Amino acid sequence: MPDPFGFPDVVDAERVGDYPALAKCGGGYVWDEVLEYRVWCHPERGATDLAGGNAYYHAFATYSEALEFSQGTIGTEEPLALILQREFIDEPSKGEYVHVRRERVTEWPVEFLRRPRRTASTIPDFLAPDAPANRLEILRGHAHRN
Repeated sequence: MPDPFGFPDVVDAERVGDYPALAKCGGGYVWDEVLEYRVWCHPERGATDLAGGNAYYHAFATYSEALEFSQGTIGTEEPLALILQREFIDEPSKGEYVHVRRERVTEWPVEFLRRPRRTASTIPDFLAPDAPANRLEILRGHAHRN
């Protein structure tokens, strides 16, 4: 069933909860697959202490489930998306972009999934000399090269 908030389901619901806790945080500009939705819990904010005082997370296959848990549980953050990037855009310095062709897993704010999934042309279009002045319009699906 489609998520009522419009966020994609995970690529493999059977793997939810199996991914390593440590992941990159944000970045890369593009996404290929959603692996799971995570809600981080903080005992210092009132969450049940299940990890010796350390933060921990619960993993979900849908954003709706993650949001429901987050809103109904004390000491939690807003849901995050754990995503797979098969290729991504690195920005080693402001305005300098590099096409990186390797996989990585990273946590993203769920709102970033409002950007269209990466296609074969997304990164080349973004990096093209004739890209629009606001290159982010390409990532948002609002601008295309001819």
